Amino acid sequence: MNRVLSLFAVGLLLTTCSSLFAADKPNVIFILADDQGSVDAGCYGSKDLHTPHMDSLAVHGVRLTQFYSAAPVCSPSRAGALTGRWPVRAGVPNNCSSKKGGGGALPSEEITLAEMFKAAGYTTAHIGKWHIGYTPETMPLAQGFDYSIGHMGGCIDNYSHFFYWNGPNRHDLWRNGEEVHEDGTYFPQLMADEACAFIEKNQDKPFFIYYAMNTPHYPYQGEAKWLEHFKEVPYPRNLYAAFIASQDERVGQVLAKLDKLDLRKNTIIIYQSDNGYSTEERAHFGGGNSGPYRGAKFSMFEGGIRLPGIISWPGKLPEGEVRDQMAHACDWMPTLAELTGVKLPETHLDGRSMVNMLKDATAQSPHFNHPLHWQVGNGPNAAWAVRAGDWKLIANTRDTHEDAQNASFKIFLANIMEDPGEKNNLADQHPDVVKRLTKLHEEEFAK
Repeated sequence: MNRVLSLFAVGLLLTTCSSLFAADKPNVIFILADDQGSVDAGCYGSKDLHTPHMDSLAVHGVRLTQFYSAAPVCSPSRAGALTGRWPVRAGVPNNCSSKKGGGGALPSEEITLAEMFKAAGYTTAHIGKWHIGYTPETMPLAQGFDYSIGHMGGCIDNYSHFFYWNGPNRHDLWRNGEEVHEDGTYFPQLMADEACAFIEKNQDKPFFIYYAMNTPHYPYQGEAKWLEHFKEVPYPRNLYAAFIASQDERVGQVLAKLDKLDLRKNTIIIYQSDNGYSTEERAHFGGGNSGPYRGAKFSMFEGGIRLPGIISWPGKLPEGEVRDQMAHACDWMPTLAELTGVKLPETHLDGRSMVNMLKDATAQSPHFNHPLHWQVGNGPNAAWAVRAGDWKLIANTRDTHEDAQNASFKIFLANIMEDPGEKNNLADQHPDVVKRLTKLHEEEFAK
């Protein structure tokens, strides 16, 4: 009996110590937009959109102008951001299934941001889109989240919460692994309400929220007031702009909840898009904007992967500043671990901490001597890219911009600092650079 009581006391002490250790940690909210274009926010130069709340994160934080997502398409991008590992290394080279029980998923042995924070005493929540596993073993509760509400597939209608785009129509809304029905509830508002409720409930202890929006991914379903507001904007930009404004309004609601509870200065907020805007038929063949960059969603050209990226922690990180150094979605895990003081997972990470760069405008990119890598798919026809310094090499290109000339290249080399729009293929002029970057790619994924 004494042994049992002693073990109980030790367990209680460890639990108490873990709680005390976590108590002084900042909260973390990771806001992930879905198919938001490279320059589609006021703080990135757009003059025809309404994004005051997204812009406020830049006002009170650091805006990155050479920020790259982990992939030009949904599932691999999310896998990279959540694990700090190149998506191929994390086991997600392609989009995962949008059908319950379907194939493709983030392997259960991969360690997510949620698992990292949960081990440090945080309460964790997934709110919104998942799209990296649709079986009980690969849904959010099995990947480190204490609470989950959202859809498991790639997209849903925002009012019926049905997936209409492949095979039989099927309902896709789940709370903690159980199907729930909220017919008629506008999904962006449902997300904001859920986030605000979670923040309210957990305001006295550290929390991590993965706020994975399904906006402005198709179907474009901006609210009536915003459709009216943008009625003079040419189609399909008007539809996209209305949806972005509806999205921004909900981001504002979450920020307002933090302010009301006096949590803003103790909360790190990350904002990024998962990939470039869509030019698919279901997205009206466009609406978004890559600005000066070539390509869009699905493309390894800059417009598919060079995207909005912001981090805000008022009072602890610089405010209203811009960093032009290279950064990558896989960098969030080591960056957040350093900022919060939590222990990194004992696994190979491809991301590198940005903390020095964020705090010091003159600091080098964490990738100054460490190339960036992308790959979608497997085999000889896989699309891949390497960025080393100013040089970027793409294999098996796909240009998805609306006015693309449907030109494809087996190899495309650009100097990004001299030609950010990737207008000129320099592969023939610099075979030595092609050879060097190809070797970097081959060696990286041979590990």
